[in-house]
This record gives sequence, C-alpha cells and structure tokens, in this order.
Amino acid sequence: MKNKYFTNIHKNKTYNLILRLAIIFATYYFIYKQIFENRKLEYVASAFSDLVHKPHVILLIIWTVALMLVNWGIESLKWQFLISKVERISFLKSFEAVLSGISVSIFTPNRVGEWFGRVFIMRKANPWKGVFITMIGSFSQLLITIIVGSISLLFYFPIYFRSASFYSEYLLYGLILLVVVIITALILIFLNVTSIPSFVGRLLKKRFGNFNEYLSVMSNYTPMELLTVLLLSFLRYCVFSLQFYILLMTFSVEIPLLHGLMIVSMVFFIMTAIPTVTLAELGVRGSVSLYFIGLYFERFGEISDKINIGIVSSTSTLWLINLAIPALLGTLFVYRLTFFRKKKK
Repeated sequence: MKNKYFTNIHKNKTYNLILRLAIIFATYYFIYKQIFENRKLEYVASAFSDLVHKPHVILLIIWTVALMLVNWGIESLKWQFLISKVERISFLKSFEAVLSGISVSIFTPNRVGEWFGRVFIMRKANPWKGVFITMIGSFSQLLITIIVGSISLLFYFPIYFRSASFYSEYLLYGLILLVVVIITALILIFLNVTSIPSFVGRLLKKRFGNFNEYLSVMSNYTPMELLTVLLLSFLRYCVFSLQFYILLMTFSVEIPLLHGLMIVSMVFFIMTAIPTVTLAELGVRGSVSLYFIGLYFERFGEISDKINIGIVSSTSTLWLINLAIPALLGTLFVYRLTFFRKKKK
C-alpha cells in the first residue's frame, strides 16, 4: 500500500514536469513564430530607427511599459478579489497566476488557456471552481469591450459613413436601439450570473453532480461585487486603450485624442468578434487597425506608407509589450504550477 502511494506521487511529479516543460516550450515557440518568422520585429526596428533620435520616443515607450504593469496589476487585483471566495491569496501570488495564465494562453485560440493557466497556482481550492471564477472575470472584460465599442460605433458610423449610399437616419436610429438593447441585456446577464448554477442544475438535474458543484461557485457573488469587477475591467480597458494611443503617437500616427480613442475602441470591439489563433493574431490586429485608422486619414488627412508602417509598428509593439513580455515572464512561474495533485482522503 505504501509503495503504491509513493508510486502515485512519483507519477504526479513526472506528469507535472512534462506538462510544465511542454507549456514553456510552446510559449517560446509561438512567440518566436510571431516575432521572427512573421517578420514583425523588422517593422518595429525599421520604424524605431527613424524615430530613435527623437528624445520623447524613449520616454513614451517607458510609459507604455509602465502601463503594462498597471494593466496586469489591475487584472491581478480583479482575480484576487474574485478568487477570494474559494481561497485567500496575496496580490503577488495573484500576479504570478495572471502571468502564468498569459504564458498558457499565448498559444491557445482566443487565449482561452488563460482560464486554466491561472488556477493551478492555488493550493487548497478545486481548480475547476477557479476556472468558472476566472470565466466571470473574462466575461466582465469582454462586456466592457462590447459596451465601449458599441457606444463608439454610434459616433463612428455617422462620422465616417454619412456619405455612403446605404446610410440613413432611420438606420442610425435602429442601430442606437440595437446597441441599447444589447448592452442592457448583457449587463443584466452579468449581474444575474449567480442564477446560472441553479438554471444549469435544473437542466442537467443530477446527471453531472461534480460539474454542478463546481459551477455553484458562481452563485457566491452579490450584484455590488460584480459591479466592482466591472469597474476594475473598465479601468484596465482605459489603460490598454491609452497604451495603444500612445504608441500610435510614438510612431507618428497623429490622431486627435477623442478620435484616436474612438478608433482604438472600434479596433478592440471588432477583434472580440473575430476568432483567432495565436499564429494569425498579429496579422488580424494589423489588418483591423489599418482599416479603421486608414478611414480616418482618408477622410481627414492623407494615407501614406509611413502611416501604414506606423500603424503596423504600433499594433506589433503593443502585442510585444502587453503579451509577449508578460508571457516570457510567466514561464518563470509556470514551473511552480501543480497540475496533478495527490488525491485527498
């Protein structure tokens, strides 16, 4: 009996080691594919070579990197707040979990691996409960992106498409009504997320007992707590939107602040609707940004190769700062994750 016990422990250690090494290898491989094989670094290096003699450029990049820490710091605070329902962890431990989640998610479609990458840093709570809690945080961030993007669309549409043949005041009023209905419905769903476990429980009855037990953790939050999560998600949204705008200014893509933030929110809004895998993500980001920012210069300025290179450089640098660097740092903590645990008696 004792030999079997120690054999299981040895197997768990082996499986943990293999999975950790696989995640670390995949993270480095996919970042390599994005930067070097897709030649994104060359765009950034070429753009920097033209701007490096300007003293304010380095300062703006430092600000962007500092905002990256604020960005993921807010996300860590949000996850710490959410996960406290099942396990108390420190802010630094939550920050480690968030970075680990980025490392795992960097090579998964639409970064869904983030849900699973964080939860294995916990020592007491069941990881599946952590996954459902993490989904609440992800949904809140998605909700903010949709809300801000939808509101921006109401201003963007009449400004940039008023001269189009399909444009009409009735179409604009219909769009306003649709946006109000969608935003209201999504907010109500989010604030009533606590009713999802009971609904699913009635649907599945007792056929999936463990699943219902894990899902029930979503019913632990009050509407005020969920509003707090939404507020943190909005603050984080403001941070990475400002990062994008600063980078556009850095690479000489000069747009007035309000127009710039409206266009940035449109880019993030469209990106949420496009399913992507990591190998195509930078290309999709660049294409969406080129389209919306290009429309601005077609209407209020003149589009040029310099502008296009600046747009691509901005999106690539934002990806490097906000995802690639945190993912590389996260691999330092992936090695501490415990995926296979000793079964409790």
